[in-house]
Amino acid sequence: MTAIDTATAPAPIRLLLVDDHPLVRDGLRLRLDAIAGFEVVGEAGTAAEALALTESSAPRLVLTDISMKGGSGIALTQAISRRYPTIRILVLSMHNNQEYVAQAVAAGAHGYVLKDSPATQIVEAIYTIARGGTFFDAELAEQKPAASRYGIIEKLTPREHEILRDLASGLSNKQIATLHTLSVRTVETHRMSIKRKLEIDGQAELIKFAVEFFGPR
Repeated sequence: MTAIDTATAPAPIRLLLVDDHPLVRDGLRLRLDAIAGFEVVGEAGTAAEALALTESSAPRLVLTDISMKGGSGIALTQAISRRYPTIRILVLSMHNNQEYVAQAVAAGAHGYVLKDSPATQIVEAIYTIARGGTFFDAELAEQKPAASRYGIIEKLTPREHEILRDLASGLSNKQIATLHTLSVRTVETHRMSIKRKLEIDGQAELIKFAVEFFGPR
């Protein structure tokens, strides 16, 4: 490779692997290290290790499991998205469960792929998310229409996520206002913002989407 080629070659996508099973991490590393343009900069078996490595290794994208010893991947996703908002996060899980997907998205994940997915799909997810997009496993998208809005829901603020979850639980505007120490008018404003961002017209459709997305309580 010439000096010009080196200078113009894009920087590799720096990846941090988080899973409490060493064999899973080893398998992922072997697959990803073999792909040009990827660089695995660290591995962690716990959420605490992952946070420390996120600071020291400066990954572009974090791949994390959900169920781990010493803290969940959902909590880790939330911590990373708050402390390092430019870092992209892909959840790689064995759980084919809409509630886990909803929690991951609400925490700040940019994608969710099942562990038994083909390697090509995991690679596609990494590329898509690293470039600023979102990616959700095809099996999840087939389960219900609400999955098509997973990318859009990232536009919601943390407060709007909370209110959408409250609506799924069947709470009224007054109950939501009391729960979060807000005025009813403020809750109504948040609901209008949610509908606009999700491109939903009526109140009934908003409630229907909330229940489909988070699941009834």
